Amino acid sequence: MELKKQLSTLDVFSIASGAMISSGLFVLPAIAFNMAGTQIIISYFLAGLLMLPAVFSQLELTTAIPRAGGAYFFVERILGTVAGTVAGFANWFSISLKSAFALIGIGAFAALLFPGADQWVVKIIASGACVVFTCLNLIGAKSSSRLQTIMVISLLVILVLFILLGYRTMDFTRFSGILPLDWDKIFLVTGMVFISYGGLTKISSISEEIKNPGKTIVKSEFAAFIIVEIIYVAVIFVLIGVLPAGVLNSSLTPVSTAGNYLGLPPVAATVAVSVTALAALLAFITTANAGILSASRIPMSMSRDGLLMSGFAAVSKKRKAPYASILGTSVFMLAIILLLNIEDLAKVASLFMILLFLLVNISLIVIRQSKIANYKPTFHSPFYPVTQIAGIIVYSILIIKMGLLTLSIAGGFIVLSFIWYFVYSRKKVARKSAFVHMIEQITAKELIRKDIELENELLEILLERNDIIEDRFDSIIRQAAVLDFKKTVTRDELFSQVGDIIGKKWGIPPVEVVRKLTKREKDTSTLIYPGVAVPHAIPHIIIEGEHSFDIVLIRNKFGIIWNEEGEVVYTAFCLLGTMDERNFHLRALMAIAQILQDPHFHKEWTQARNEKELRSVILLTKRKREKKTRKS
Repeated sequence: MELKKQLSTLDVFSIASGAMISSGLFVLPAIAFNMAGTQIIISYFLAGLLMLPAVFSQLELTTAIPRAGGAYFFVERILGTVAGTVAGFANWFSISLKSAFALIGIGAFAALLFPGADQWVVKIIASGACVVFTCLNLIGAKSSSRLQTIMVISLLVILVLFILLGYRTMDFTRFSGILPLDWDKIFLVTGMVFISYGGLTKISSISEEIKNPGKTIVKSEFAAFIIVEIIYVAVIFVLIGVLPAGVLNSSLTPVSTAGNYLGLPPVAATVAVSVTALAALLAFITTANAGILSASRIPMSMSRDGLLMSGFAAVSKKRKAPYASILGTSVFMLAIILLLNIEDLAKVASLFMILLFLLVNISLIVIRQSKIANYKPTFHSPFYPVTQIAGIIVYSILIIKMGLLTLSIAGGFIVLSFIWYFVYSRKKVARKSAFVHMIEQITAKELIRKDIELENELLEILLERNDIIEDRFDSIIRQAAVLDFKKTVTRDELFSQVGDIIGKKWGIPPVEVVRKLTKREKDTSTLIYPGVAVPHAIPHIIIEGEHSFDIVLIRNKFGIIWNEEGEVVYTAFCLLGTMDERNFHLRALMAIAQILQDPHFHKEWTQARNEKELRSVILLTKRKREKKTRKS
């Protein structure tokens, strides 16, 4: 069953922003300051820039393949099921762990209300918060995102006010020691705070529930990235200028502590501390809520593909929420909160996140090089493939720098993922990845299967992305024969080939088809439609029988010499049908006219590389379609 498309640009912006602003701003500055001093402002800026290769690659893949599961789905379809199994578990594990860490943060701040509360009080409060957010997500993504929007806007307003008030009391002499730059320390801190921006890429996991994903995701992610990058750098700038070095490097609540250094009257200062503490609590809440929302879509997607038990794919009929996956994710997070040392495993979660970024960049290169039909993103990564290669190199270095213990834990996790694939998934899944398709392109083109499963799946995804509900005309186009000439031909040569195709398909002597086409052309000249760029022709004939209609698609980049006047046609739609299909014949003519008037049709039709892509161009062109209910 499909998930409901209900998330707007504001919803997506709020989820992305809320997933980023968390411990990276409210806890880490003190630790980072101890390591690199005032130069941490450069580290926070660089950390955002280093996200760009992953953001660009993920945006392109998400706009082309808006499916629940995000990075898992891309990696599985492009690099293969083994890599997809590792990516799926790694993505689910890392997001859930980060969200559990945020829930612990909620418990820690809430525990301030109960002096002397021990670690179990914090865990119980965190568990309660997890249950609350689980209920919100079970109600539906829209309800969860509505609360997320309110909290994120409140958080951003508080942070902007903090920046404006703090700037007035900054001591700029504290930046005098920023030079010379110590790049070793800067990069060390960059690696530590880098994951703070990782929440931005969670949006791909819920892309199937976003309205008009081709445009919405790009606008909302870029807006979230730019605003949060500015907020991060500006807040760090103010903290350095407002707090004495001895205070900044010893406070694990630097933003709240800074409330006492804004030059406000005592009562106002107390309010400032309380409001900034509220901002920190909101940050943890938004991160946890966004985490449950996005993490739960990963096991659902894996279940759809046969990599997990089928129960995880269950979606409620009324709310369109993946309740089984939400509950499974929440139980996993509760186990982490109650049983595990979150701080130690957070490092492994960061490693998995970086590993996913690396795999996503590799995936983009592979699918581009595979030249898969129906891969049609609405956003194209700039400076391809330089951006992706740079990302692969940087992310590989970051992984190596994580240390031997973290790498060993991650290696063990990957081995377990492999075991799961070979024991459970291998016999259930037999898809052909884009990577295999790319290898075939390079080594043995004559062995390439014409019916590529991934190409067909991408077409269905594009139809859903563009909100196209197919009608009868589309069904005929899916089965239509295609003639794609490689040289200039005459109209008679065209009719001869059309006669062979129609004769074989409908059991009509080819000479009879040619006779009908020629007679029709002699009695009534075929409509030559100029279109936007090049002429098109629409010859048609009537055949014997009932309830039969067909179309032959024709393209000739070199031109078809159509008549004695020398008119040249480059595209033709040959229509044939029985007498009782006259009404549909007119509807087909209207559909073709709308297609030819589309400003994008001619370029895409000319650039199509094969028969499959030619059909896809027609199927994906916007036009008025007969109303039909999409199957669930």
